[in-house]
Amino acid sequence: MTPERVGATADGTLIHRWTLERAGTRVRLLTYGGIVQSVEVPGRDGSRADVVLGFREPRDYLSSHGPYFGALIGRYANRVGGAAFTLDGHTYQLPRNDGPNCLHGGERGFDRRVWDAEPAGDSAVRLSRVSPDGEEGFPGRLAVSVTYALEADGALRLDYRAETGAPTPVSLTNHTYWNLGGASGTAGSGTAAGHLLRLAAGRITLLDGDSVPTGELAAVDGTRFDFREARRVGIGYDHNYVLDERADGQPAAELYDPVSGRVLTVTTTEPGMQLYTGDHFDGKPYGPGDGIALETQAFPDSPNQPGFPDTVLRPGEVYASTTTFGFGVR
Repeated sequence: MTPERVGATADGTLIHRWTLERAGTRVRLLTYGGIVQSVEVPGRDGSRADVVLGFREPRDYLSSHGPYFGALIGRYANRVGGAAFTLDGHTYQLPRNDGPNCLHGGERGFDRRVWDAEPAGDSAVRLSRVSPDGEEGFPGRLAVSVTYALEADGALRLDYRAETGAPTPVSLTNHTYWNLGGASGTAGSGTAAGHLLRLAAGRITLLDGDSVPTGELAAVDGTRFDFREARRVGIGYDHNYVLDERADGQPAAELYDPVSGRVLTVTTTEPGMQLYTGDHFDGKPYGPGDGIALETQAFPDSPNQPGFPDTVLRPGEVYASTTTFGFGVR
């Protein structure tokens, strides 16, 4: 498993691509942004297709960050309301890169950094970096690693780990968009709006006019947010679901494409999952609904919501999170 050099940032930092392959699954990863550039899996007819949205040329990621295609997100996934939070009596100001809010770690979050990489087994790569104290306004020196591994059945497992030198909120995720019918990386590659989705979640976090949680958890019963039974996704979703308690190994989500027969299952240790249907895509190269993001995460704006699960990591503690994307056919 040898990485290939595929480009460099403006300051000359080299970018490499690693390819993992096992049990019919092939994954390509970039050291820039920890990006999942492609995931190729077979369909019902045996043909293999790339099922994630992204760019064919690694250099295109350097100039396109709004969609966060396939990227590793941190320090804090989703929104921090007002781009500020108070911790242990001190208020920290963050970049405002989403109206009045801080989104996905700020102007230059983990998705815009080049990560160190090393093999972590025959079909695994460990990415790591140190986020210095004060990066994007967040306190504490944070040492982070994410291991991408293909399991024996071809599932893609992501193991996140972090340790800090000072108290700081942490929520890491991966921002891959899925199109199980095949996403060619060009316009017109087909919509994912016809996929069927099932989510093990009976509640969502209600949002205010700035897409920040109000602190209230609302039942999905009788609403368009109810995916407890599989149904068509459509568009119009950018919401955090409160995942139900599940036995170990039970999926939090299942996405199914009736045309290709491909099935994606998502298991996670996280309490929430953001369902985002790419409504803001402008057709370059994708349009609304062409991909579906299922971002496993802590609840948005938890640093400002005392009723949400605590996301503060303190010295001597270890942040550990695991999400697995499994692939099959039906």
